[in-house]
Amino acid sequence: METPLATTAAEDEIWELRLYVAGQTAKSVTALANLKSYCEQHLKGRYKLEVIDLLVHPQLAAGDQILAIPTLVRKVPAPIRKIIGDLSNQERVLVGLDIRAVESK
Repeated sequence: METPLATTAAEDEIWELRLYVAGQTAKSVTALANLKSYCEQHLKGRYKLEVIDLLVHPQLAAGDQILAIPTLVRKVPAPIRKIIGDLSNQERVLVGLDIRAVESK
């Protein structure tokens, strides 16, 4: 079942996402795989994904105030949003990124 994109997301806007990881841990690998899957399903051709390994570039954590890993940061569209964890809860990620409006209960 495919859900339409929320009206808050511009159809032609390029999303800029940044995933902070620490090496190739199971959570980091899972987070990247999940994120790629969600992006291909909902933002195909309209996103840029940057993966930052904090073991290689620890100084970059301060810029986005990263306190836990893995952390996903949506840079564009504004406002900046952060999601911590392995991104395995698809509904939480999509709502957190404002890709899909919260479904009414």
